[in-house]
Amino acid sequence: MSTPAVTATVVICVYTEKRWGDIVAAVDSVAAQDVTAAETLVIVDHNAALLSRAQEAFTTRGVRVLPNAHKQGLSGARNTAVAEATGDVVVFLDDDATARPGWLAALLAPYSDPTVAAVGGVAHPRWPARGVRAGTARPHVLPGADPGNGDATGELDWIVGCTYTGQPTEQAEVRNLMGCNMSFRRDVFERVGGFAEDIGRIGKNPLGCEETELCIRARQAYRRVGEKIRIVFEPRAIVDHRVSEDRVEWAYLRRRSWAEGLSKAAVSALVGSDDALSTERSYVAKVLPTAVLRELRQRNVVSAAAVVTALAWTSAGFLRGKLPGATAGVRLPAAQSDSGARIDTAQSDSGARIDTARSDSGARVDTAREGAPAAPAHPNVGG
Repeated sequence: MSTPAVTATVVICVYTEKRWGDIVAAVDSVAAQDVTAAETLVIVDHNAALLSRAQEAFTTRGVRVLPNAHKQGLSGARNTAVAEATGDVVVFLDDDATARPGWLAALLAPYSDPTVAAVGGVAHPRWPARGVRAGTARPHVLPGADPGNGDATGELDWIVGCTYTGQPTEQAEVRNLMGCNMSFRRDVFERVGGFAEDIGRIGKNPLGCEETELCIRARQAYRRVGEKIRIVFEPRAIVDHRVSEDRVEWAYLRRRSWAEGLSKAAVSALVGSDDALSTERSYVAKVLPTAVLRELRQRNVVSAAAVVTALAWTSAGFLRGKLPGATAGVRLPAAQSDSGARIDTAQSDSGARIDTARSDSGARVDTAREGAPAAPAHPNVGG
């Protein structure tokens, strides 16, 4: 058994008993890794029945099962886990994903480089039988260049939280990670705060991008004090992500794309549009047109229309999110300054980001700040 450079707390956030089979499979996949996690946490999001069931099933296996101590939603559950974690690295695995052999070892290996602050891996979709076109492993509404290959990517796979065409195929530095399969050094949260709970998913609400916002915020915060950090995509760290039947329907495509646009608008308001949209421009200009032309050449008109629809609804959601007041309630979580003072990051009505520091005496000190744009090596769109 190999020994990683760091210890890991693996976190699985859960919210509904309807995914019980998935939850058990996720926990089992962590236990089967050739690298043993320091601990596994199952965080239950405001569901008393599920909390009781999970405690009964997993506590005897050494898994810590805890209720979400924060605001309802995925971000609140993740922040609960961060506060409880003891590992050097906090690893997040979705409740409907299972890790392949070697996943944890591959995810932790890059941390031998002290400048690596976060590492994410690949998520391959596991499609439902319904909605998939005959002779392929892929639905019409989520096209790809190799539809018969279950491990191949598609241009719109970010819609179902999976690795998509345009992401690197070898280890590379990226702007942000995807939430299904990601990890952060624990001290990153101590430095910059946790996940923004106002943009995290709640139940079936697909509003997200909290991972994107955290990655950008971390890079900006370290840069301001002259420190370089790396956020790494490691394709050898692989999970299989189950896609439910409702997520291969046109209605979900439209809803999720609209929510992506709204989320990107919220992230832009928090961290600035240069960083928030730096990779989306390349994705829209190069990846999507290639997909449309390919599907039209193959006479897959429905699939070509799906790409255009996703772009249209995402753009519409973004424009809606830029209207006055649309993201006024979005706030960032608190962090600790080097002196121990509590720092709250909020959003002003004018769109400027305001840091409010509270000294030990309780006095408020307001300072406006702006982050310089980053130039990541590869695109990473969905959160």
